[in-house]
Amino acid sequence: MHLRPLFIAPLLLAVGALTSVTAKPVPVKTLELGASAPDFTLPGVDGKNHSLKDFSGAKALVLIFTCNHCPDARAARGKMIALHKDYQDKGAAVVAISGNDNTALRLAEFSFSVYEDSFEDMKTVAKEEGYQFPYLYDGETQKTTLAYGAVATPHVFIFDAERKLRYHGRFDDARRSRKNIGTPYVREALDAVLAGEEVKTPVTRAHGCSTKWSWKRESVAKDNERWSNLPVTLADLDADAAKSLAANKSDKLRVINFWSTTCGPCVAEFPDLVNIARRYDMRPMEVITISTDPMSDRAKVVKFLEDKEAAASPRVAKTLKKEGRPSNNYIYSGENVDHLAEAIDAEWNGALPHTVIIAPGGKVVWRHNGKFDPIELRRQIITYFESQTKD
Repeated sequence: MHLRPLFIAPLLLAVGALTSVTAKPVPVKTLELGASAPDFTLPGVDGKNHSLKDFSGAKALVLIFTCNHCPDARAARGKMIALHKDYQDKGAAVVAISGNDNTALRLAEFSFSVYEDSFEDMKTVAKEEGYQFPYLYDGETQKTTLAYGAVATPHVFIFDAERKLRYHGRFDDARRSRKNIGTPYVREALDAVLAGEEVKTPVTRAHGCSTKWSWKRESVAKDNERWSNLPVTLADLDADAAKSLAANKSDKLRVINFWSTTCGPCVAEFPDLVNIARRYDMRPMEVITISTDPMSDRAKVVKFLEDKEAAASPRVAKTLKKEGRPSNNYIYSGENVDHLAEAIDAEWNGALPHTVIIAPGGKVVWRHNGKFDPIELRRQIITYFESQTKD
């Protein structure tokens, strides 16, 4: 089972084009200072195509190569919005471009994001964030990203009225923080360009997640193959063991899902549950499934879990070993389901499916009865982790 479309044949990066020849990467050369801005025509989240000439009236052009998933790029969203707001009346145009190939990212690389880097998800992010500037998609061919030599997200390029490159690099020294920290390189450079002055610091080192070039698709295929070969296990769960799961004396967030092989919505949402387990595998989190099927159907439950590739990752397997737990998947062995509900979530009315998120220490921070919306579940997970950090 594939959790999202995979394109196994990798692509070769070449100047101006991508061809499916080899998985061997090609060095990327960042545009040199003084160079002219390479032309482009790219689709935007507004449903229109945007070209370099569309911004010919601007006194300065700021191109920001960014994406949806990278924590550094996510932290810079507010800075992009503020830059557009503060400089649009001064004659500067701000344009964001995502050049990542979404199929060249392993699921675990989305560990810090609700959304992926697909064009459709770009539209959602732009709407939620209220972007008033163009957000363009270059992930299909990556021609523009390669032409400019954008190596990270975010990577900022500033051009003057003649469209000569005057600055490229990072926003400031904040790295993953949303705050303005250190030297505001982009604003200083833009002020200088608009004033017709020399840029004091014309080049800085971009900081963020590397551009996800299409040749990385091969690593995604290998990662999916590794997951497909992981062993799937199932353990019996009584009320006392259930209480231990709910107490969550670990340092990890627990997403617990009650389900059954005879429950249509349970079966329908299960692939999303496995997807989420893989997606946030880099975070201190685990997905625990509890089947309420009768013990006589144990073999049926095992077969279902194997078909869905509901294995514990190597990281989760280490957690299980440390805690003395036999599996990340359980089947309730008790006769009275009330005891299971009272042990984990007394507010569960017994209807399937039912999902709870339990923080370290045992507090239920989110619950949902019925088929969950995977975007909402991802959002709840990210919201929890972000609430644990100070920024």
